[in-house]
Amino acid sequence: HVEGAGERTYRAAITGPEADDAMRVAYRTILARIAAIDLAGTFVQRDQPDPEPLDFEVLSKALADAADAALTAALAVACSQVYGAAGEEDAKTPARLAVMAMGKCGAQELNYISDVDVIFVADPADTKATRWAGEFINIGSRVFFEVDAALRPEGKNGALVRTLESHVAYYERWASTWEFQALLKARPMSGDLSLGEEYMEAISPKVWSASEREDFVEDVQAMRRRVIDNVPSDIRDRELKLGPGGLRDVEFAVQLLQMVHGRTDESLRTRSTVSALRALVAGGYVGRDDGQSLIEHYSFIRMLEHRLQLQRLKRTHTLPAKEDEGALTWLARAAGRKPEGNLSSREQLLRDVRRVGVQISQLHTKLFYRPLLSSVAAMNADTVRLSPEAAKRQLAALGYQYPDRAYEHLSALASGSSRKHKLQAIIMPSLLEWLGSTVDPDAGLLNYRKVSEAAEDRSWFLRLLRDENVVGQRLMTILGTSPYVADLFLNSLDSIKLLSDGATGPKLLEKDPAVVTHSLVAAASRHRDPDKAISVARSLRRAELARIAAADLLGFMDVEQVCHSLSWVWDAVLEAALQAEVRHWEDENAQNAPAAITVIGMGRLGGAELGYGSDADVLFVAQPAEGVEDAEAVKWATTICDSVRTRLGRPSQDPPLEVDMDLRPEGRAGAIVRTLDSYERYYRHWGETWEMQALLRATWIAGDKDLGIAFLHMIDQFRYPAGGVDDKTVQEVRRMKARVDSERLPRGADRKTHTKLGRGALTDVEWTVQLLAMQYGDGAQRLRNTSTLELLRELAGAELISEADAEILREAWITATVARNAIVLVKGKRKDQLPTHGGPLRQVAAAAHWPLEDAQGFLDDYLKKTRKARRVVDKIFWGEDIGFGDGM
Repeated sequence: HVEGAGERTYRAAITGPEADDAMRVAYRTILARIAAIDLAGTFVQRDQPDPEPLDFEVLSKALADAADAALTAALAVACSQVYGAAGEEDAKTPARLAVMAMGKCGAQELNYISDVDVIFVADPADTKATRWAGEFINIGSRVFFEVDAALRPEGKNGALVRTLESHVAYYERWASTWEFQALLKARPMSGDLSLGEEYMEAISPKVWSASEREDFVEDVQAMRRRVIDNVPSDIRDRELKLGPGGLRDVEFAVQLLQMVHGRTDESLRTRSTVSALRALVAGGYVGRDDGQSLIEHYSFIRMLEHRLQLQRLKRTHTLPAKEDEGALTWLARAAGRKPEGNLSSREQLLRDVRRVGVQISQLHTKLFYRPLLSSVAAMNADTVRLSPEAAKRQLAALGYQYPDRAYEHLSALASGSSRKHKLQAIIMPSLLEWLGSTVDPDAGLLNYRKVSEAAEDRSWFLRLLRDENVVGQRLMTILGTSPYVADLFLNSLDSIKLLSDGATGPKLLEKDPAVVTHSLVAAASRHRDPDKAISVARSLRRAELARIAAADLLGFMDVEQVCHSLSWVWDAVLEAALQAEVRHWEDENAQNAPAAITVIGMGRLGGAELGYGSDADVLFVAQPAEGVEDAEAVKWATTICDSVRTRLGRPSQDPPLEVDMDLRPEGRAGAIVRTLDSYERYYRHWGETWEMQALLRATWIAGDKDLGIAFLHMIDQFRYPAGGVDDKTVQEVRRMKARVDSERLPRGADRKTHTKLGRGALTDVEWTVQLLAMQYGDGAQRLRNTSTLELLRELAGAELISEADAEILREAWITATVARNAIVLVKGKRKDQLPTHGGPLRQVAAAAHWPLEDAQGFLDDYLKKTRKARRVVDKIFWGEDIGFGDGM
């Protein structure tokens, strides 16, 4: 040992070939012993019927320890060659020289045959210290394995040895991102270990703050892509180390997570890949299952790499080609694979390699390309640690109007030592950034806190936000835009799972409406108690509303799809409720129902054009069972239908379920239920024009289908009269419309921006289309359609209206419907008046998919389209060439 030159600085008693031979034999003896223990665990033995290979961590550390010992010996020989051998009178005291292990040796996860990367720190960094380091490299590479100092500052062009101060200056001024990533593995290995520790103390803070560099995350991601691009295409699938699904995929993902989160979490500051994975799992940065899978897969590939290297003691990490069955069979057996069933050992190995590669690729993508990494890296450390003032400044910069209040929510969510609090702290930077891009970040953060508290016992919730790249962003978009959907999520937490992507796209779109309808009715039918049945129907409706509204806000559904879906849900609820009441009556009375009941949808429900706040306009029709008098059947059906309406209308935490029967004969004064014959007599003798017009949107939606179809056939004679309507009826329709325009508009409402009764808005378009249907529906079966948009297409196709006018009316109807739905999404209840300025306008515009900075553009677009539509209405409905007396 050399006094004053460090703990592992020695002078060798021998040098030259004699030293080389002695070191080579000693090292290879150690290597052979390690390999023997490793391989003994791979093959069946008498006393070990189920062998296990030597644990990867134990093996790789043993190999690293052997490398440390070997290079310490090489350093001693080099010291004697440069400064004089032990016992020589003129031997000089060597410089302080620390050998820093890098890469796999630094991480103590070394292969059997591997380069060993090193960096030198010297005091002084003079000519002899440089000679000493150079001799050390030559001896180590000649006797043991390649010793490489290319990771030093400035690479192969840089000085071989530097002082500590020179190292620090380089990393402060000129180092690239990849150099800090390489320093994650740095470890004092030999020579002056105290100097090595000084190096670590000086360099480590720079490593753990490197993620604050501009574009750090993107640089690391680009580096991984370059590595893959540089692998020759003909061996890429067989490349265990550098190819997709290989070791580098695991290592890059782990190192990126370490560097981003390790600046504030010291538990992640560990060198080896496996220990880092365990720390990431313990800290909540990686899911337990994902972490365990990566550890197992990484260990499996390293085992294959070791077996390949042991075959000829050559450095390799490439699988044999598929055509080389002999080499693959050898590797399979060396890896402990035995023939099983119809699979040979070679086929088993190839199957396992494919499976592991695919899973590593999937997990690599999931972890390595998380959006939250860039968000965390972009925040200063004080903010990530929830330093109050830094956090509040950051919140204000992100667009929060009340940073003090937002910080309270943030602290409540992410301050604490539980795993849930740690997970919140991990994901909050990204969530805050995404919320900052919404129209109301403050309300969005409050909504997120409420959802998080409601999901306290749902272990999947935070894992989903951490692991599924798109879920957090989509959830924040919704919570910062729509209180209506936020409330739905609070009471239907499982709906949040649908924000992820499935095999074919967003899971929000995977549900078939027919399946949803059937499932709702089937689930409710399992309960004999009508209250329980309707409670189940409400719950499923709530989940479906959440799905539809989320898909709407995220732009996955157009307005026609939204309206159709909302209508189908109502149809299903009415079907479930009617069945529940009939079933309950039959159970209590032990007899079959005395009548069939059908439910006819009217208005927007009949046209499958419901909005979020729409009531269900319906008619109830009864048909007596054989032997039952009409009066008895109607009385019974009235009880049933009244009960349906009452139970559905009870107050609850859900959006209202109001059943409206005002369109029935005689309006509110009329009977709740009539027979088919009664309806026919009424419409034939007493039906008024407005009632014939209302029937244009009648369609069967629930109950007895045959009775419903019979009702629709019966009313065709009234809604599509032979020869069309006469001029008197046309004038009557126009008078009714004029009365609606003057009397129905609420006091103080602005006709320009009223989405229902305003100029060129819903009522204008719908009455125009309905008048044309009344005029021409008898002679054209294609015009017998309850949907406004579909009828517009048919009218244009029949050349009863020009394509241009049809498009203008279509755009106005869609624009007004989108705006009306957006108001409900923002306000939580039905409002028809569009706001015209300030925050309310911005909120509605955002819910209608307009950019936050262009709320005025949304309003201008609405006014422009409805103004053009009004001109078409004036021309077609009123028979005028100019506006109809409203000062346009």
